[in-house]
Amino acid sequence: MKTPIVSVLGALLLSAAPMLPATGLAVAAPAATTRSPDAIAADLAAKALASDLPMQIVTDLTTEIGPRLAGTEAEKRAADWAVARLKALGFDSVRQESFTITGWLRGEEKAEITGPAPQPLVVTALGTSVATPPEGIEAEVVVFKRYADLLAAPEGSLEGKIALVTEKTVRAQDGSGYGAAGLIRRAGASEAAKRGAVAYLLRSLGTHDHRFPHTGSQVYAEGAPKIPAAAISPPDAEQIERLVARGHTVKVKLKLTPSHPGTVTSQNIIAEVKGREKPDEIILIGAHLDSWDQGTGAIDDGAGVAVVTTAAKLIRDLPQRPKRTIRVVLFGAEEYGLLGAKAYAEAHKAEMGKHILATEADFGQGPVYAFNTRVADPKHPSIVRIQNALTPLGIYRGDNAAHGGPDIGPMMQHGVPVVNLALEGSDYFDTHHTPDDTIDRIERKRLNQTAAAYTVFAYLAAELDGDYRQARVADAPNTASGN
Repeated sequence: MKTPIVSVLGALLLSAAPMLPATGLAVAAPAATTRSPDAIAADLAAKALASDLPMQIVTDLTTEIGPRLAGTEAEKRAADWAVARLKALGFDSVRQESFTITGWLRGEEKAEITGPAPQPLVVTALGTSVATPPEGIEAEVVVFKRYADLLAAPEGSLEGKIALVTEKTVRAQDGSGYGAAGLIRRAGASEAAKRGAVAYLLRSLGTHDHRFPHTGSQVYAEGAPKIPAAAISPPDAEQIERLVARGHTVKVKLKLTPSHPGTVTSQNIIAEVKGREKPDEIILIGAHLDSWDQGTGAIDDGAGVAVVTTAAKLIRDLPQRPKRTIRVVLFGAEEYGLLGAKAYAEAHKAEMGKHILATEADFGQGPVYAFNTRVADPKHPSIVRIQNALTPLGIYRGDNAAHGGPDIGPMMQHGVPVVNLALEGSDYFDTHHTPDDTIDRIERKRLNQTAAAYTVFAYLAAELDGDYRQARVADAPNTASGN
């Protein structure tokens, strides 16, 4: 059976090339300028579904560069690689925009239960964690099965002890389970320190049960002592829970040796497909180039880099470019707190009013299952046409409460309308921020469907007219509630 896209293409080809009764010869297809944007979008989707480019890009990035910790020489090599690749693909205005960040480097990381049943633990430091003393820290572990239980503990109750939160991350298609658990990693160390803890551990914020931990950033609160912070694998967290449940006092020794090299440089990479009529109006599609250092950053976010690059490349190769400019931004230092996104929003503050729509691919390989918006008029005719073009890819219309993606947040604060091409995330946190985030986790079919969705969206958003900051008068009272 033909897929919807193939059926549409077949109908278009037949209508574009009628047969002459007398000769049987086909009339030449009409020029690209006479074809509807919807037909061109269908062609683009078909090309993306069949393209080798998404897999080539993510494979090359993770193989030739590997992990790309923000502010390191590896991230700079990735930036140079991206510039060269984008120029070779024929993009306009390819450039780097540098900014400074506070650097952090992982060192040795080791943990073990020293009593009552000595055994090793699998551990990884959280980003920006301070080091333990050279000899490590050995102390009794206090287990909190819920983060709320830690917050309820009185000041001084953890004096001289190691706090361990073992709350699980709930698996969810949209990643909401991780969002709900995020504070456990980001703020837990400071909360434990306020109560006297000498170190902080958490059950890795992942949805798998394998014996490796997830890293990720954490932030020390003003005024709270800075204590070493790390994640342990899910089986190790459960092992400690079992020992405590049997009435044992569990002691753990933790040794972390991260370093802080001071002020270092990261960079955003920008490339464009200049619009033919409205080159100063921008449709932004982004991803982030940096990654954590445990794997090679294939899922997070080499896949996103491949998707947005492919989308812009396919549009760039059209006989006629769209009306508006499509801008690809590969953000730096996303994993350290959206630092590249904040630098971009500040550097381009004067042109935020010309950013017509923005979105990011930063939730793995997909596929895309829903089209969400945050625009003044969610029933704008061009939004309807974009949705209609996405429907054959198996994408349904979502809500009008989109966030655009992590790196899009700072732009959204400047009033930029955003969309989300919602990515299937049920398995995303199985590999996210772990040694398992490698190229063998990428599935071509999933990646290509995502590339097709971003291509369709970017092309139609750039070609069709629409002011997404302005609601129709009749709809104005209801825009806050979405569709």
